[in-house]
Amino acid sequence: MENIKKAYIAGGCFWGMEDLFRNRKGILDTEVGYQGGENESPSYRNHPGHAEGIELTYNADETSFREILDFFFRIHNPTTVDQQGNDRGSSYRSTIFIQNNEEQKTAEEVIEIVNKSNRWKAPVVSTLEPYSTFWAAEPDHQDYLVKHPNGYTCHSERFGTFL
Repeated sequence: MENIKKAYIAGGCFWGMEDLFRNRKGILDTEVGYQGGENESPSYRNHPGHAEGIELTYNADETSFREILDFFFRIHNPTTVDQQGNDRGSSYRSTIFIQNNEEQKTAEEVIEIVNKSNRWKAPVVSTLEPYSTFWAAEPDHQDYLVKHPNGYTCHSERFGTFL
């Protein structure tokens, strides 16, 4: 029997993150959307305070929240405030949306490991925010880089595992 869980993260433009996570072992589904902002039913044109995030549905028997965070910190720059690549603003912040005490502890531990590795030239500034409603983005933003393989992304795997 599968042990199905969800994780919520944001690390800049949601298209690139989704594209890199979609084929990871244990990831069953990805959905891009908006989280942590001020309005209900946000859209691409109106999402004040929301981060462009991703909902990951995963089989915890095949991957762990810790492994998800390890990959998260390898595919975006967690040392820049409200910026990834050319994208700037709070929509592009690096955030882990925490659902429980176990996730909080795991996130803090992984951030400490990443900082001690000195692979990034500055410390991690990713925020740990309490889980809030995840609003799915419009259909044309789902699987965007599958539909537009030459579309913009600032995400890539920069390092091997931190763990």
